[in-house]
Amino acid sequence: MLLLSACTARSPEFSDTWSGIWVSPLHGDHALAGRIWDSRLQQFVTPEELLSGLREARFLLLGEKHDNADHHRLQSAVLESLIAADAVSGVAFEMIDASRAPKLAGVAGREFVATEELREWLDWDEGWEWEFYSPLLLASLDAGLPLAAANIDENAVMDIYQGAGPALPDDVFDQAATDKLFADIDESHCGLLPESQFPAMVRVQQTRDLAMAEALRSLANDEGAALLIAGNYHTRQDLGVPNFLLALDAGISREEIVSLAFLEVEPDEFVPVSYLERFGGIAEHDYLWFTAAAEEQDYCAQLR
Repeated sequence: MLLLSACTARSPEFSDTWSGIWVSPLHGDHALAGRIWDSRLQQFVTPEELLSGLREARFLLLGEKHDNADHHRLQSAVLESLIAADAVSGVAFEMIDASRAPKLAGVAGREFVATEELREWLDWDEGWEWEFYSPLLLASLDAGLPLAAANIDENAVMDIYQGAGPALPDDVFDQAATDKLFADIDESHCGLLPESQFPAMVRVQQTRDLAMAEALRSLANDEGAALLIAGNYHTRQDLGVPNFLLALDAGISREEIVSLAFLEVEPDEFVPVSYLERFGGIAEHDYLWFTAAAEEQDYCAQLR
């Protein structure tokens, strides 16, 4: 495959990503912005120490807030550093659903002289900002890494709402975890949804997580980490994709799964653990990388 680098805006070198210069306009001078918290060691770590930990993963989940450009810059820098260390076996994307999997498989052997040709070939979903994700795709393709579509398509979503859809593994979550998922769905929709919709919405969320886990397993080998690019909630150790990896394969241990979340700082919160839920005794992420914020917006006010 030929991708002409002159036609692409490549990610910054990893050494540039903690320089204190943010694309996002808000709270870049916050005391936590640019710092990395190791939730297992309960201490801050350097980027070099973070990379050392990430290289030990069998499955690596890179979270994000979808509309924050700095999260994608940092993801690209992490990915390229791991590629340089031969520590990645393949990359799965939440942003590419099952309907586009044949297109993704057809990338191999094709020549693209501009990123727009790749975008058109993939029939890229315009709901995902191409400028954010194309550097991740290009770095993976340039390295010859296998790629996987990691999301369910709209037909599968409709099937679930109509009471069908694929079966989920048994006993992934107990009732307490299910109640927590219901509560999070309610909060994320500003308390405006009828409770009758909670089961279907949680089932969609879990079916997405299952699809992501299956995509990661398809990429796993002994030559590096199978890596997932997805929203922060999907990458949660306590309630997200890792639980489906464990349910699908008894040979996988939680210690082999590493989650790195990129989080926007909150203007009045300076304690790292305050950003970290711990449901069922499991910290939601192994590492938190704090960033400036893209915008201050009352999403609930817009919905009401």
